[in-house]
Amino acid sequence: MPSNRIGRINEEIQRELSELLREVKDPRVKKTMVSVTRVDTTADLRYAKVYISIYDKDLSKEVFRGLKAAGGWLRHELAERLSLRHTPELVWTEDHSITYGARILDILSTLDLPEDDDELRDARTF
Repeated sequence: MPSNRIGRINEEIQRELSELLREVKDPRVKKTMVSVTRVDTTADLRYAKVYISIYDKDLSKEVFRGLKAAGGWLRHELAERLSLRHTPELVWTEDHSITYGARILDILSTLDLPEDDDELRDARTF
């Protein structure tokens, strides 16, 4: 469980990276919509795992190459915007939680649940 300070730093890095991703000039990143969903920073602030969601899954490899190429510039810009002793190295990871959530929603929608309150009450009496 991250401490309060690490949690605030994670939120600040997420906010700044979300803004900076709009300014990246690499065409591989500009091809599709990319959003930062979560950031997990190590306790020593050396590494930050950045979870991103990519709208077009077919372009994910290209987007990751573009993000790795722009990583130095993004880290430099983070250092200027944040007042931290060490600016963490960015480790990019794809976030599959939206796809996972949609799959769970599909599964739940296919369940045969009783709609009537009487049927629901009868099912609870087992």
